[in-house]
Amino acid sequence: MTRNFGHRGFSECYPENTMLAFQKAAEVKGCDGIENDVQLTKDGEVVVCHDEKIDRTCCDGGTGFIKDFTLAELKAHDFSYRFRGQFGKNEIPTLREYLEFMKTNEIETNIELKTGVFEYEGIEQKVFDLLKEYDMIDRIIISSFNHYSVMRMKQICPEIRCGLLSDTWILDAGKYVKDAGCEYYHPCFHNVTAKLAPEILAQGVGINTWTVNEESDIQDMVDRGVTTVIGNNPERAAAVIARN
Repeated sequence: MTRNFGHRGFSECYPENTMLAFQKAAEVKGCDGIENDVQLTKDGEVVVCHDEKIDRTCCDGGTGFIKDFTLAELKAHDFSYRFRGQFGKNEIPTLREYLEFMKTNEIETNIELKTGVFEYEGIEQKVFDLLKEYDMIDRIIISSFNHYSVMRMKQICPEIRCGLLSDTWILDAGKYVKDAGCEYYHPCFHNVTAKLAPEILAQGVGINTWTVNEESDIQDMVDRGVTTVIGNNPERAAAVIARN
C-alpha cells in the first residue's frame, strides 16, 4: 500500500518545518512519516529549514542566509511563516530537537540534505552522528538533489536508505538510481507517468514522490503504485489511501 508522508510536517495547516507542524502530522491516523529539510548554521548546528535564506518563513523581518547566523541568532526569530500570530512563536528546530520528539512515536522520516546551493561541508557526518545517537538509522530515508551528497552519506553508512531527488525527466531513472546503490527515486509527481512508474518499480527501486496535495493527484499516484506520496496535508492523503 502507498505510504503517506507529511511534507515539512502538516504544512498546509501549520507553519512548515516547525515542531508544531511535525507534531500535528504525527497525530494523523494513517500518516506513515514526515519529510523535512536540514542545513547548517554558522556555528555548525544542524537545523530544520527548507530555504537557504530565512526571508520567506521568518515572519518578523529577519533576512539572510542560514549559514550566516548562529543557532542562538536564529532561535530569536519567529518562523511562523504565513501563520504569524495564530500559534504563538515558532522557533526554527534543530535536528536534535526533532529526533527527540520522534522518540515518542514510531513513524519514519525523510531527511532532505539541502546541499544543492551550499554543500555544507561535513553535514552528512553531522546528520549521521545524530541519527546514530538517537538509534534512528532504520527509521530514516536520506535524500537530496545533490546526488554527490547522497553518495557521501552512503559511504558513511551503507545501510541507510537513500533517495535521489529530481525535478526533471531523467532517462532510465530506475537504472540510474539502482546503479548508484540507492533504494528510492524521489521525482516531482508530474514526472510519475503511467508509463514511467512501472519501469522504475521494475528495477526494484521505490518511488517517493512530491508534492502531492490534490485528491485526484493522490489517487493517480496510488493507482500507479508509488511507494510514498509526500504532501502538505497528510490527513487528506490518508483518507484517499484508505479508500483503496
